[in-house]
Amino acid sequence: MTAVIEVQNLTKRYKEKRALDNVSLSLEGGAIYGLLGRNGAGKTTLMSILTAQNFASSGEVKVFGEHPYENAHVLSRVCFVRESQKYPDDATARHAFKAASLFFANWDQDFADQLIKDFQLPMKQTIRKLSRGQLSAVGVIIGLASRAEITFFDEPYLGLDAVARQVFYDRLVEDYAEHPRTIILSSHLIDEVSHLIERVIVIDDGKILLDEETDAVRDRAVTVIGDATKVDAWVGDREVLHREALGRVASVTVFGSLTEAERSEITADGLDVAPVSLQQLIVRLTQKASNTKNKEVI
Repeated sequence: MTAVIEVQNLTKRYKEKRALDNVSLSLEGGAIYGLLGRNGAGKTTLMSILTAQNFASSGEVKVFGEHPYENAHVLSRVCFVRESQKYPDDATARHAFKAASLFFANWDQDFADQLIKDFQLPMKQTIRKLSRGQLSAVGVIIGLASRAEITFFDEPYLGLDAVARQVFYDRLVEDYAEHPRTIILSSHLIDEVSHLIERVIVIDDGKILLDEETDAVRDRAVTVIGDATKVDAWVGDREVLHREALGRVASVTVFGSLTEAERSEITADGLDVAPVSLQQLIVRLTQKASNTKNKEVI
């Protein structure tokens, strides 16, 4: 497939801080990507540069094969929904949707109307008087109904309650199946979105830690639990992501998949093997990266 987004050696500096540090990515069209990482990892900065709302300090960015800055041909095909989106003080949700319908060529008003009902969004109230959840719903509706060729969701659903977030996930999957496009979903609610995303991109401290197909990532780590001496003997020189101990019992998460023979050996030795969820894996990876950085500083 053809890459719709190409990033080479992208760096963004804010005075002494590097928000992005030599990032390189290639995203193909027609997939849902999860851009995952903790707050301040660099997710929003990356998306802002890709949508020409920020500037790189160095490196190259191409969207649809072109630089996005002041490029109407590119930007008219891209929708960026962010939590901190600003609107005029007197604007209502109806005004926001009308403006979006004029900008996005693939706008589906019928779909927007259905989403308005799904989220029970008041249409006559000014946006500045909406609750945080209602404001989030405005962004979600624009992102879905725009059907832009590339849509970025930068955690715009943080104000939604669990029921409303599930509505968002359901409508996203349903509409994506009928109208395939490229979706980049930024989130720290990893377990909630893990079933949606086809490729995982983990960013931490401005660097890419992981960029793989979701199905491949799920088996990249395991947790072995049992007698501490036996667990440590089994671990050997494997890459340890996390270790906990309580008395004589240890729980160690290691990076890497296990063969059937290794699983049988572990079980025969009286140890237990537990799967590692996508969220656990990413948490452990970022913790390990942070610990390594701290040791280097010391």
